[in-house]
Amino acid sequence: MSRRHPSSRQRHPPRHASRRGGQLRLIGGDFKRRRLPVLDSPGLRPTPDRIRETLFNWLAAATPGARVLDLFAGTGALGLEALSRGAAEAHFVERDPRVARQLTDNLATLDAAARGRVTAADALSFLAGQPRLCSLAFLDPPFRQGLVAPCCMQLERGWLAADALIYVEMESEARPEVPANWALHREVRAGDTTARLYRRHIESPTGDAC
Repeated sequence: MSRRHPSSRQRHPPRHASRRGGQLRLIGGDFKRRRLPVLDSPGLRPTPDRIRETLFNWLAAATPGARVLDLFAGTGALGLEALSRGAAEAHFVERDPRVARQLTDNLATLDAAARGRVTAADALSFLAGQPRLCSLAFLDPPFRQGLVAPCCMQLERGWLAADALIYVEMESEARPEVPANWALHREVRAGDTTARLYRRHIESPTGDAC
């Protein structure tokens, strides 16, 4: 995603400081180096290039053919990067209708509308609806609003494949609360942000992971 709750430690100026908004640069795959417009909306910015590069190095084997859910999508940086690197489909969930429309336009610009769907909705309300199975989920909510734990619990309602990968980006000082069957796979810190990649495991009746 790309919305950040205002903080005295925030290193990036809010987008409303610029009338023209900004740009998202995709960093790998079919859309490498493509630049897309980002709306002038307070707190809206792409996940930093350094974190995205690290994340998609982790996901190199898992992204091709993946069914992606990008919650709190914002600019769509994570879901678009996944599509660029071969994901079969991506569903973007963004609460702000203007930002959602820009994301729809950007999918069309990339000629990726057939593989991308955008829903203008609150993430928790969306997750309370009918689940659609995904193999890769991106969870990057606004900081310091207590959204990680309830979203993770909702994802366990049938949204995740048995061996799904879940990326969680949150403020470094917070302690992540995730389901017990999510095993931490990778972790990286950049400034006041910590990014974690979890792998979901389902226990068989004999107690062995399947």
